[in-house]
Amino acid sequence: MKSVGRHLVLELWECSNLNSPEVVERALLDIVDALDLTLLSLKVHPFSPIGVTGVAIVSESHVVIHTWPELGYAAVDVFTCGDERNPDDAVPVLKEHFTPERIQIMEMNRGLVAV
Repeated sequence: MKSVGRHLVLELWECSNLNSPEVVERALLDIVDALDLTLLSLKVHPFSPIGVTGVAIVSESHVVIHTWPELGYAAVDVFTCGDERNPDDAVPVLKEHFTPERIQIMEMNRGLVAV
């Protein structure tokens, strides 16, 4: 079996910088660079009173970060298509920007096809 892509769902706990749109944007851009993705669009939205959501639309799929500063929690999706990209390369970037005490990673192979 072969898949069209890998999808990481990451749970980051006890994080810092979760209410900063600038940090979320920088993390998204650094993940795009680390995975050598082709950026098509980037949008970061701060919420009131707290929280940030950011999405990078890339040719290879997407990267999304949602934050809950009041819980010290961030939910991150990294979905990449093709064998050339390794979504695991996003983890060091997330550690650098959000310094989580704990990370849970779930991986899905998307679009399983017989070859």
